[in-house]
Amino acid sequence: MSSGPAHHRRRRRHLWHRPLVTETGVDELGRPLGVPARDPLLAVRPPGASPTDVLCAGTVFYDLVFTGLDGPPEPGRERWTAGMGSSPGGVANLAVALRRLGLRTSLAACFGEDFYGDYCWDTLAGQEGVDLRLSRRCPGWHSPVTVSLAYDWDRALVTHGHEPPLTSDQLLADRPSARAAVVSLGIEPAGWAQAAAAGGALVLADVGWDPSGAWPDSVLDQLGWCHAFLPNDAEAMLYTRTDSPEAALSHLADRVAVAVVTLGAGGAVAVDQSTGESARVPRVVVDALDPTGAGDVFLAGFTTATLAGWPLVQRLRFAALTAALAVRHFGGSLSAPGWADVDAWWRAARSSDPAGDVDVAAYGFLDDVIPVPGPTETGRGLTRASPTIGYRPPD
Repeated sequence: MSSGPAHHRRRRRHLWHRPLVTETGVDELGRPLGVPARDPLLAVRPPGASPTDVLCAGTVFYDLVFTGLDGPPEPGRERWTAGMGSSPGGVANLAVALRRLGLRTSLAACFGEDFYGDYCWDTLAGQEGVDLRLSRRCPGWHSPVTVSLAYDWDRALVTHGHEPPLTSDQLLADRPSARAAVVSLGIEPAGWAQAAAAGGALVLADVGWDPSGAWPDSVLDQLGWCHAFLPNDAEAMLYTRTDSPEAALSHLADRVAVAVVTLGAGGAVAVDQSTGESARVPRVVVDALDPTGAGDVFLAGFTTATLAGWPLVQRLRFAALTAALAVRHFGGSLSAPGWADVDAWWRAARSSDPAGDVDVAAYGFLDDVIPVPGPTETGRGLTRASPTIGYRPPD
């Protein structure tokens, strides 16, 4: 048997391979072989529509998440944690969340030619069914790594990595048509997302923290080609130079069709200028374990509901619910819920007497929108983050 690199790569994959437990299978190039077991767009997707619902692009990190800390580590001292999880991170948080909600998701990203790159590629393509035809393996570039420390209902991050050898615009030079694109706005406009908007895609955007503290208005100038913008309250106030989330929302609503400001424990507020709707919803109270990736899941939930054509308040409630279901698990991308999780939560909420903090009547729309399981649904649970790569639990 050969002992060359190809042989070793096959062996490494075998160590962490798990049977497919999500909606679809893929081939070795990351191409979906089937359709989602639960398709939220079945009623609105026209015949002959593009096989891609959503495009996304960015950097995939290998995430190592520690949970159960009672505070940050101190110099010269060691802290033991109650839990640990490994999973793909970065833009993978968004791609997995979109895919688990049944959207046909294409991701453009660079993957390192290393053990972590193999793991992230195999998890996204082979386990989760994310289309990686737009992604590339990049020799000579190692995977970026993030360690997330979860404590005090938040997290601190430590990251090492280098700029990917290919930009998102280069990876998406021959992009397919899609119904939507999801992008994180930065100083430099994302040409691929702007082109997708010009081609008819709805662009939903968020924004990251500006470590320079400049919060330039040029970032908000990009909202002219976006359909929706979903910053958190701190980001919204800093970019708009306002002193309240409500004032920031009003400012943003003048620049984009759909403006959403997430409020953490306070829920979310939004205005849809295209329909004249406005809404405020509370958070969904759950026993939170790890907030890593919750913002990406909120964005994925809102994107799903937007493409399905739901009213604004339902879009917000669904996004808040999916984010809440995610923080019950650790591990970033692999904490994202699927439709079976939404269905189980809704059944439990309706049967509770009383239903605790759940406004059951407000979520009654779920009866009409939860997709019926298709013939490809396995009935097995979603894969969650394992403590380490290649961990083999006892039988």
